[in-house]
Amino acid sequence: MSAEWQTVEIGSLCAGIYDGPHATPKKTTEGPIFLGISSLNSGQLDLTSLEYLSEEDFAKWTKRVVPQAGDIVFSYETRLGQVAVIPEGLRCCLGRRMALMRVNPEKAIPDYLLYAFLSPDFQDVIRQRTIHGSTVDRIPLVEFGSFPISVPPLDVQRNVVATLRALDDRITLLRETNATLEAIAQALFKSWFVDFDPVRAKLEGRAPDGMDEATARLFPDSFEESELGLVPSGWRVLPIGDAVEAVGGATPDTKTPAYWEPAIHCWTTPKDLSGIAAPVLLDTERKLSDQGLAKIGSGVLPIGTLLLSSRAPIGYLALAQVPLAINQGYIAMPPGGLLPPLYLLFWCRQNMDNIKGRANGSTFMEISKKAFRPIPALVPSPELIQAFTEVAGALFDRLIENEKQAQTLATLRDTLLPRLISGQLRLPEAAALLEGIAA
Repeated sequence: MSAEWQTVEIGSLCAGIYDGPHATPKKTTEGPIFLGISSLNSGQLDLTSLEYLSEEDFAKWTKRVVPQAGDIVFSYETRLGQVAVIPEGLRCCLGRRMALMRVNPEKAIPDYLLYAFLSPDFQDVIRQRTIHGSTVDRIPLVEFGSFPISVPPLDVQRNVVATLRALDDRITLLRETNATLEAIAQALFKSWFVDFDPVRAKLEGRAPDGMDEATARLFPDSFEESELGLVPSGWRVLPIGDAVEAVGGATPDTKTPAYWEPAIHCWTTPKDLSGIAAPVLLDTERKLSDQGLAKIGSGVLPIGTLLLSSRAPIGYLALAQVPLAINQGYIAMPPGGLLPPLYLLFWCRQNMDNIKGRANGSTFMEISKKAFRPIPALVPSPELIQAFTEVAGALFDRLIENEKQAQTLATLRDTLLPRLISGQLRLPEAAALLEGIAA
């Protein structure tokens, strides 16, 4: 470790450490945000699914502390090791199992302390100090202030943050671009195959908006009755199991090393899909040997296969970007059917309530292949499906390349983080690495 770095107690860098109320207020549809531990996601606040409380309860829940910009919030029970910084303009209170560090600006920069918290060394400290209970694991908050952490002078902290933040900003930009690309493809699917906008336009004697003549000719100009209600004339309604192949997988005995070593073939469980930023799977956590693969009847599924998690939970979706085998927690739909996987990705999203409604189970809800296959699906003409996949496929080609780059940058950040936080890597060396990948 560089002589500039010191190991100190984390509490010495803070003006105070506070925990939230040990209860839960009544939720409202608007008002101040009730910040729960589910909002913590790998160093960031996930504010896509929020809960609110009344002004009256907000006053009660913030008697101990009102979170402010620059405060560091973290979980001290269950999701241990998760942390984020409160941004400007967020009016919120701490939820249960959530704690807050108010950073002393004369000793630490909040973003530096965030990265140090996420570093492998401090995550190891958390694991070593965790109390394992019968129901939940927890950090003893009264002892948290004594946890050791590595810290350099403020000017070095600023430079470390600038280096790591540059990588995070590039990752964020790539993923924001991907969200836009995905939204465009989703909107196109809805317009063509759910709202039938081009058919309605032709029925009214208008040219479909923003569409060339060749594509417009692929749409009919009338509707007909079907078991799904009024649908474009000539389009078929089939059980989804007649339009695509739907297969399942298995888990070879985990106590038999020969099934797992040598690790050759990608093998996925729904856990692989739980944290992905885009609906594409680039790699798997575990891999099988040839012997292990032989235990799975569906074998290796090709690139492009759509993966739908069928239990715990139902509804994760991703297009496989590597050949892979699957466990029993999936319904997989490989290429080759009447409806291609990219079309099916959006079809599954559009029909997710129906899919989940056909699930059952005593310990956890699951939709079986038998229950999935009869779901009615609208099948347009092959030419129109091809036209859609050409447009959406071009968008997803860009999305896949962006996600590969984002994951490369995330790997670099995760490699640099512990070396920068410990002082093992000098900042000029880190800057040279960043220039290398930018070139």
